[in-house]
Amino acid sequence: MQRLSTARFGDLLAGDLRAFGGPSTIEPLAGRIRAEQVSIVLRNTPLGMVANILNAATFVMAVWGSPDQTKAVLWASVIIVAAGFVGLRARSSFQSVKPRSVSRRTTQNLVRNAFLFGTWWGALPVLFFSGATSAAQVVITCLSAGMIAGGAASFSTIPIAAIAYTLPIFLGSAVAIVGAGDAVNLPVAILIVSYAITLFRAVLAHAVEFTQRFILQAESESAIRRDVLTSLPNRFSFNERLENALVDAKQFDQHFALLLFDLNNFDEVNDRFGRPMADALLVEVAARLRKSTRESDSIARLEGDEFAIIATRDIRPDQIRSLAKQIIDGMRAPFLIEGREIYCKASLGIARAPTDGLDTNQLLRCVDTALYRAKTLAGSIQFFSPCDDEAAARRHALERDLASALANDQLSLAFQPFLDLAIDRIRGFEALLRWQHPTLGAIPPSEFITIAEETGLIHSIGYWVIKTACLAAARWPRDLRVSVNLSVVQLKNKALLDGIEVALAEAGLEPRRLEVEITETVLISNFQETISLLQSLVSLSVTVALDDFGTGYSSLTYLRKLPLSRLKIDRSFVQDMLTDADCGAIVRSLVELAHELRIEVTAEGVETPEQLDFLRRVRCDEAQGYLIGKPVRIDDIPGIAEKPCSQKLSP
Repeated sequence: MQRLSTARFGDLLAGDLRAFGGPSTIEPLAGRIRAEQVSIVLRNTPLGMVANILNAATFVMAVWGSPDQTKAVLWASVIIVAAGFVGLRARSSFQSVKPRSVSRRTTQNLVRNAFLFGTWWGALPVLFFSGATSAAQVVITCLSAGMIAGGAASFSTIPIAAIAYTLPIFLGSAVAIVGAGDAVNLPVAILIVSYAITLFRAVLAHAVEFTQRFILQAESESAIRRDVLTSLPNRFSFNERLENALVDAKQFDQHFALLLFDLNNFDEVNDRFGRPMADALLVEVAARLRKSTRESDSIARLEGDEFAIIATRDIRPDQIRSLAKQIIDGMRAPFLIEGREIYCKASLGIARAPTDGLDTNQLLRCVDTALYRAKTLAGSIQFFSPCDDEAAARRHALERDLASALANDQLSLAFQPFLDLAIDRIRGFEALLRWQHPTLGAIPPSEFITIAEETGLIHSIGYWVIKTACLAAARWPRDLRVSVNLSVVQLKNKALLDGIEVALAEAGLEPRRLEVEITETVLISNFQETISLLQSLVSLSVTVALDDFGTGYSSLTYLRKLPLSRLKIDRSFVQDMLTDADCGAIVRSLVELAHELRIEVTAEGVETPEQLDFLRRVRCDEAQGYLIGKPVRIDDIPGIAEKPCSQKLSP
């Protein structure tokens, strides 16, 4: 915001601050400045009106018994009545809550009242000076000078009001002195002119300083409430606006909607392209949010890639859904950042007040729950519903209990076999994590693994899985391997490599018998660092498998650059390869391509003998699925490994 200078102070006198910024930011600031100016005037007004009454009474006493007595009483009565009325009104207004903003009309009314009072005091010397005694003339001169000084002081923050009040008194005094025609009054006239000029300069200087100080204060407050990166209001400002909206909802039954928005893949962008590009992306997201929302909507950046919108107008469900869809659609086009096209998927949760609550914490909890459900449904728009409370309660309970699940022996491993299709023998087992909750029963991994990743518990749980799997494999025949899955969060942990080395050493397991499985999602989020880690694992003789191949971007770069020993074809292709010619062709091509790159292939989700025959024909190396064997406890593994092939494949 530009600084206020004396040369541009005319804009302030006219009540127009447009020279200092756009209408959307300047008018609220001008309203706040006017509110502060009027507040100061109201604070001084009661005492000023008392001075008006006392001065009027003093003048009546000075001319008491003279021919002007009756006229003076009538003149003073108007001043006393008006001053009493204005003083009481000002006292009442000052005792009430100070408004955050004041309109120009309020300031204009104040200037008008100041002019009326000034005009009435300006009539004093015109009406009484020429016919008064010398003593009375001295009193009139003192009263006029005093009212000029008092008015200038009272209206010092509003120069136009100070001029409106003092100028009629000054002009009235000048007319009276000239009309008297007495040479002795010439020094008095010079004194009044000098006095008025000094006062006007002081008033203008004080008003300029006051406005500059107020604008600097407003700038500081704005900086506190403004997000440095996106220039949107920050969480502090959002909390204030939300509290104000809730107050209005309680007092005036005004409804509003709270929307919570974030990007599903922002962490992946941050990890892959770095912080500067992620910040540039957030700036572009904020710009699109401004375009997608309405002027009446309040936008704020809360933290990271999370933004909030408070909508107070047009808040019917269909209108809010339309607004939300406009926001989501605005993010679909690629973001061009430093010459790169970045695609983002967004999710949005919605809560409404007072329907979903009239308490800040409750409303935020509701909208956060709605956003969580939207994210689990892959980039959708979700309103909060009462049934979300049950889901949120379950999630909070799982978050709480997962922290102690490991210590309380609630976690266990199940092992699903791999079948070597060339020799019809079990080649190894994949370790699958299971959680048996004491009251909720078996919790699906798809539910609690996400919680473990978000809370950071995945690191301790992941190490336990690796260690337990290694200890189990050490008891098996030496030609069987064990495979464990690593999540994207685990791969960001610099202590992961050391943990694997320690687990292998403590179990006495040959590193070649441990296989780690990663998904394409891991590679997309942090490709370069993942390559470095996997190369370190390969240097230990640990093998690496790429799981669920074909469900993500399926970039051939992964097959060429990564130190892969195995490729696992996703079950979605295996299930349809006999009925869908395209799926069959994809499976056949992937096997051939992997073999050309000296990578073995495992097909997941094999459930029928026909599928198994097809995989043999295309020379797939391994098969995994319910036809081969369901996940079993560790104690059942030796029996499975020793069974004849015909029994292993029995449904």
